[in-house]
Amino acid sequence: MAQPRDSFWRLERKNRRQTALLVVVFVALFTALGCGLDFLAGNLRIIDGRLVGAPILTVVALAFGLFQSLLSYYGGASLVLLSVHARPLAADSVKHQMTLDVIREMALAARMPVPRAYIIDDPAPNAFATGRDPAHSVICVTQGLVDRMDREEMQGVLGHEMAHIRNYDIRTMMMIAVLVGGIAMLADFVWRWSWFGGFGGSRDRDDNNSSGGSGEAGALIAIAVFILAALAPIFSQLLAMAVSRQREYLADASSVEFTRNPQALLRALEEIAKHESPLSSASRGVAHLFIVNPLERAADGDGDGGNFFANLLSSHPPLAQRIARLRALAAGGPAPTLAAAQAPASG
Repeated sequence: MAQPRDSFWRLERKNRRQTALLVVVFVALFTALGCGLDFLAGNLRIIDGRLVGAPILTVVALAFGLFQSLLSYYGGASLVLLSVHARPLAADSVKHQMTLDVIREMALAARMPVPRAYIIDDPAPNAFATGRDPAHSVICVTQGLVDRMDREEMQGVLGHEMAHIRNYDIRTMMMIAVLVGGIAMLADFVWRWSWFGGFGGSRDRDDNNSSGGSGEAGALIAIAVFILAALAPIFSQLLAMAVSRQREYLADASSVEFTRNPQALLRALEEIAKHESPLSSASRGVAHLFIVNPLERAADGDGDGGNFFANLLSSHPPLAQRIARLRALAAGGPAPTLAAAQAPASG
């Protein structure tokens, strides 16, 4: 009987390791971009095969990366809520009270602390969870979700979000959201620096010290920096998408575990597929947090199970495949397990 709990403890430890690895990767990207800026600014040069100068901007970028990591860990949830214009959910209507009651029910079913509840005033039906751990977690729903879900469907959706909290997905995904934004901002600064003369200043210094071939080295370094500045935001975004997609099936299965009712989330996703529309306050940096992609309609991406490239670039698995899995469970398929939830969809 202890095997499922042991499996989730292993998953939680895996998420801790993965979060630490993600921080290392992002800090390395920050440092690499800072080092490139030092070469563009002329703070670092290669003269007679030797590296000379002071890595001022490298140190600044490293410090910025570490600051972003700490900020994402301790303040990431507040930043995410601020970016989507969320406000605390109050029991000022029957539907809002029902939503608060269901959050408490799902927390009890998952044996977790009750998360804080927030709402986004947007007609698109959607929801997400964030925070650094279950004791500092938040569940946010849209007004569109509250308006369209009955109690059973809301249980399915909020059970899915409680699964992300229990599995510690929220910490990994929250830190990715903040760090992806930091990488994009630093890469944009590199491009602006080069556009407004950073490269020219470096080139002049290289020309004055060309006896060691530093002009050619500086040009190669500048090209490498530009490539890194162009690819770093794309790489970080693809990383966020890949990490997000593999967790959604597990959260769907865990929602069935909490509600003991495959029909709950199945009906909710079917209803969302009918009415899904882009969320006006969402951005690519936080898209991976939501239960369905907030930037596209179901028919344009999430609902298309056969468009390989659309699925590859989406922050979520195809909604049609998730619905198909839940239909199999509702028809009497095997109970969801960690292995089954993470296995590739058949057909």
